[in-house]
Amino acid sequence: MAHIELKGITKIFGHHTALKNLNLEIADGEFFVLLGQTGAGKTTTLRLIAGLEKPTDGKVFIDGEDVADWSAAERDVALVLQQYSLYPRYTVRENLEFPLRPRIRRVEPAEIQERVARVAKTLRIEHLLDRKTDRLSGGEMQRVSIGRAIVRKPRVFLMDEPLSALDAKLREALRTELKNLQMNLGATFLFVTHDQIEAMSMGDKIGVLNNGQLVQTGTPQEIYRNPVNTFVARAVGSPPMNLISGTLAGDEAVASEGYRLPLGSGHGAATDGRPLTFGIRPEDLFLDIGAPGEARVHDVENHGVEKIVTLRTAGETLLQATVPAQTSLAIEETVRFSWNPEKVVLFDGASGVSLRHAS
Repeated sequence: MAHIELKGITKIFGHHTALKNLNLEIADGEFFVLLGQTGAGKTTTLRLIAGLEKPTDGKVFIDGEDVADWSAAERDVALVLQQYSLYPRYTVRENLEFPLRPRIRRVEPAEIQERVARVAKTLRIEHLLDRKTDRLSGGEMQRVSIGRAIVRKPRVFLMDEPLSALDAKLREALRTELKNLQMNLGATFLFVTHDQIEAMSMGDKIGVLNNGQLVQTGTPQEIYRNPVNTFVARAVGSPPMNLISGTLAGDEAVASEGYRLPLGSGHGAATDGRPLTFGIRPEDLFLDIGAPGEARVHDVENHGVEKIVTLRTAGETLLQATVPAQTSLAIEETVRFSWNPEKVVLFDGASGVSLRHAS
């Protein structure tokens, strides 16, 4: 296990700044998820911690020690990548044994055998031990890849989108397994992904990265309920938060399209007439015959236990609401909508920053 801290990290490749003044702390034994789109700087962050890249500026600490001059091997981290990086002519057993074979580790044969057996049992790949890895499915290969990392007992696990190449059902199963594995090992995990469902379901903490800058860090619920700005509001949550432009008039939100919706208490720094963006989660937007907003049904997705309804307002704004599965709706049907006034998040209309977070 290990405590990781990045202080003032900047990384420049030629004319491109991949990371800019990044400050990040991962607690000992924490499952930390770094969430961001392609090019946000996620993999660069991971490689800096692993020792595969050196920062242009700033410092990396592991357990309070500056590891600037430490090699990747000295940092004792395990990398699990999207590509499985297994030896195809080796059996699963030989692949799992391989990290323990170098002389530098000096692991006794009996302990190697015991570690491989324990990892195989943990990952439920005991029946695959004598099979060549080129005969495995994608999910089996990823389990072996994770097993190769675990068998070493590293200080830190660094995982770079390890589930993204798998089908949806297998991704869901491995998400649960990985989280349980981390809890059982009590190990420090840094998991990099662009998939906010993975982030929400697995992370003790989430860091949202955008264009090389850490926008917000917090628990999944903190970030979901109280996003720092409209970027995070849209990045976290599936479906994402609805954003409606408008102004404040007393205890009402006046949408740019003209309809008015009630607001709860605590408008923060909001004043009447100030341009705002009102954020509301789809589960807090509801359909009701007497509601003040009007829209047409644009699309209906049936998810079994619920339906996700896309509404199209007169100004062509698309909003999404989750409704009970038994709700009957037809495309282009006119409906009325409102929201839970206590769940509305107010963002500055110009900067997009939440008024709760504004200084």
